[in-house]
Amino acid sequence: MKKLALLVALLLPVSVYALDSKPIIVEELTKTTKSWDGSELPSYKKGQPEITILRITVQPNVELPWHTHPIINAGIMVKGKLTVITKSGEKHELVAGDTIVEVTGKIHRGINNGNEPAEIIVFYAGIVKTPLTIKVE
Repeated sequence: MKKLALLVALLLPVSVYALDSKPIIVEELTKTTKSWDGSELPSYKKGQPEITILRITVQPNVELPWHTHPIINAGIMVKGKLTVITKSGEKHELVAGDTIVEVTGKIHRGINNGNEPAEIIVFYAGIVKTPLTIKVE
């Protein structure tokens, strides 16, 4: 009898959880044909596709160097704040939970003006032997 009571006690929370939860939740975070500044994304180039996923952490009060991306990339802010600014002065502010479809072929940089590290996960959809980033002097 004690074993049956223990089994019921162990299975009851699982049964209640299974009734109240959805087994799969899909939430579309971003779907677009444009980067954050409104520019149309370029066509994919021919060649062997290569996907790269990076976790990038920018420490407080750090300005990344001016750079450009020759391939399409998108990210999601995990924590902190980050300002992305183009050489022409367009700005995009990001906080944890925000997504971004980065500008392609346009000079820009990220700036962390916050008091904590800014962490972003970035997904690059490139072609083998194509650099992810090109620094601009």
